[in-house]
Amino acid sequence: MSTYPFGDVNGPADHGDGGRRRSTYVAPDLETLMDVADQLTETLRTEYPQLLSCGEIIQGELAQSAEDGLPPNRGRIRSALETIAIAASAGTGSLAFTRQLTTAFGL
Repeated sequence: MSTYPFGDVNGPADHGDGGRRRSTYVAPDLETLMDVADQLTETLRTEYPQLLSCGEIIQGELAQSAEDGLPPNRGRIRSALETIAIAASAGTGSLAFTRQLTTAFGL
């Protein structure tokens, strides 16, 4: 039997991983994530001021991670990103930055 990853293939044999396989070889460094979080917060400030606290939560978690050297709290970051993704309209910068961070964290 081969170990080749078939991807998200459906069918009678039920091959594939159901879309759970993620590419992890391009994980950005913490500085890049902090830059994207800063851009997200600035964009939220102009597009959705009511969601600014979500951007600040993400910035705070990344800053704390940089300070103590531990990984960021993915649960708090995921909750904030989900809140933004639900409220942000398609085609906005807020949603674009949210998608970048969601992909970078593998959420």
